[in-house]
Amino acid sequence: MTIDRFLLLFLLWVCLPHFCSPEIMFRRTPVPQQRILGPRIPRSDGKILHRQKRGWMWNQFFLLEEYTGSDYQYVGKLHSDQDKGDGSLKYILSGDGAGTLFIIDEKTGDIHATRRIDREEKAFYTLRAQAINRRTLRPVEPESEFVIKIHDINDNEPTFPEEIYTASVPEMSVVGTSVVQVTATDADDPSYGNSARVIYSILQGQPYFSVEPETGIIRTALPNMNRENREQYQVVIQAKDMGGQMGGLSGTTTVNITLTDVNDNPPRFPQNTIHLRVLESSPVGTAVVGSVKATDADTGKNAEVEYRIFDIITEKDTQEGIITVKKPLDYESRRLYTLKVEAENTHVDPRFYYLGPFKDTTIVKISIEDVDEPPVFSRSSYLFEVHEDIEVGTIIGTVMARDPDSTSSTIRFSLDRHTDLDRIFNIHSGNGSLYISKPLDRELSQWHNLTVIAAEINNPKEMTRVAVFVRILDVNDNAPQFAVFYDTFVCENARPGQLIQTISAVDKDDPLGGQKFFFSLAAVNPNFTVQDNEDNTARILTRKNGFNRHEISTYLLPVVISDNDYPIQSSTGTLTIRVCACDGQGNMQSCSAEALLLPAGLSTGALIAILLCIIILLVIVVLFAALKRQRKKEPLILSKEDIRDNIVSYNDEGGGEEDTQAFDIGTLRNPAAIEEKKLRRDIIPETLFIPRRTPTAPDNTDVRDFINERLKEHDLDPTAPPYDSLATYAYEGNDSVAESLSSLESGTTDGDQNYDFLREWGPRFNKLAEMYGGGESDKDS
Repeated sequence: MTIDRFLLLFLLWVCLPHFCSPEIMFRRTPVPQQRILGPRIPRSDGKILHRQKRGWMWNQFFLLEEYTGSDYQYVGKLHSDQDKGDGSLKYILSGDGAGTLFIIDEKTGDIHATRRIDREEKAFYTLRAQAINRRTLRPVEPESEFVIKIHDINDNEPTFPEEIYTASVPEMSVVGTSVVQVTATDADDPSYGNSARVIYSILQGQPYFSVEPETGIIRTALPNMNRENREQYQVVIQAKDMGGQMGGLSGTTTVNITLTDVNDNPPRFPQNTIHLRVLESSPVGTAVVGSVKATDADTGKNAEVEYRIFDIITEKDTQEGIITVKKPLDYESRRLYTLKVEAENTHVDPRFYYLGPFKDTTIVKISIEDVDEPPVFSRSSYLFEVHEDIEVGTIIGTVMARDPDSTSSTIRFSLDRHTDLDRIFNIHSGNGSLYISKPLDRELSQWHNLTVIAAEINNPKEMTRVAVFVRILDVNDNAPQFAVFYDTFVCENARPGQLIQTISAVDKDDPLGGQKFFFSLAAVNPNFTVQDNEDNTARILTRKNGFNRHEISTYLLPVVISDNDYPIQSSTGTLTIRVCACDGQGNMQSCSAEALLLPAGLSTGALIAILLCIIILLVIVVLFAALKRQRKKEPLILSKEDIRDNIVSYNDEGGGEEDTQAFDIGTLRNPAAIEEKKLRRDIIPETLFIPRRTPTAPDNTDVRDFINERLKEHDLDPTAPPYDSLATYAYEGNDSVAESLSSLESGTTDGDQNYDFLREWGPRFNKLAEMYGGGESDKDS
């Protein structure tokens, strides 16, 4: 124990009995027979005052903390005025720490503390005291409370909540700038003495910082502290109680102070001149020439630099100025560029303007290096226009390219054939002239997009491509035609001037002034006429009164269509006009010449049903006839008398062995015997057509007319094969006048042949062969 602390305890030990009563007296409540316990006090009026008996008369007990004696520390004494000193009373103590921390002598009422007491743990204790009759155990005084208060001594040093503090202050701050405040606490009683009065002082960190003794605020003590010279400082602060007097307890803490940066330094280039190199072929906008960097002693945003030349980018991470190519470079035109680069701080603190301008400049010299450049065309693209009727071999235009290098090289031109797959164009490799190698047709392709390649002969890898657009101009080389296929009919009851069809035309050409068509008839027609509407349409009108479909079922009307461009083109389109039966409103009812005269009251559905029944019956009849014919043919093969001599002739485009459908002689001699058309065996019919009954000429009608009708019928037959064929059958029946047509003799007795039949029918067979495609080679068949 220090001498100061010993003296303090001694003074407390000596003085406390004079200020505090160590004894608490039990006093009873007033009763009718009051006893005078105290001295008599005279009054001014002559009467005598007596102190009346009251209950407990309390004073606090005071106990010194941190008692270090070997015996129990005496606290005080309880005493009742009923105590005669004969040991009949018993004192009882209860409450905080009774029986453990505090004990009482049952007979004397003396209270002692059994161990050291720390005020910082508990500043006072509340207990209850009672006096009872030891024999009857009845209380002689009512129970009441009293307090034992612990007197403080300076046994706790000031402590800081943190062992190490971290703080910062801007560099170049003025003297007295507040940095941070530190506060220490003392567990001693601040209301008693100076045990808890703390004074702050600085042990380390002078002369840069100071501390206020009463508040603990740390302030700067030197002006213009520069972060670039020193950034970190360590300051030790002491807190001492007892007002900082000798004998007081103390505690310390450490404060790490960092000087934060301010923009007090301009950027500086390390060199006055910087040399860079770049290839002349460097692409614009992306090619990096090099970088320049101005250093700044500041940090963060205070060190951000902005560079100024024609095209420079600041790299945020490294704060470098990246120089890029802004315009195309050409070694042949300029080989050296001298630039002045300026670096300036982005964020300037106005407080430090007095230090001078916050920028610096340097000279950058950029040398352009030569490279072997590809050829350069005179244009970025070419457009040539040419008429579609231009002759093959004509030059349509010329592309031009040059070698930009100082040592010029010869250029070779070629076409990219992926852009001209049909090889319509070609190019002269020496002079770049484009010419036509195949005829042009604007109607097939109006534009041709070509690519021409120019390459150096000495270095073919150096090549350049250019787009060439060829536009084909129109020439009036197409005649107008009908816009659509017209299915035209005229009613039998038509009147003159009646409109039966409106026609229009189209033309593949595209004249500058637009299309203009003219319509007219190829010849004067007594039945119909054409009226031009002068709007590229025309009307077909009737010229006579009434038509008869039984006499003529179809009319062919040739219409001439002309354009107005040069040279004028025209074409003839033929309208097929059917004659049909119509009702009173002009609605078509039937166009068949063989139509039956049906009652007028039948509806369209009924007519369709009747036609379907007729078609079904005809199909059944045809099938039945075909089966019957097959059955009759089998015995003819076995019978020697019914064997037919077939003459089959094939040309180079014949149908093969299956092409045996032909006419026989019996048919030619008796045309009326044919009532149905035989099904062809050389093709597979897609649909079964209804046989038509062909009107036959009377027996005396010339065979040529019959053959013409059959020829027309076969020409219109959709089941006819797409090739020429001729198959004829000659049948020699019983009792034939001509007997046999073969080269062998017929076996007659006289051996004479009747050739009158051959002389009569020979030319007709030859004519038949010519009409069916046999030609001169088949006349012998």
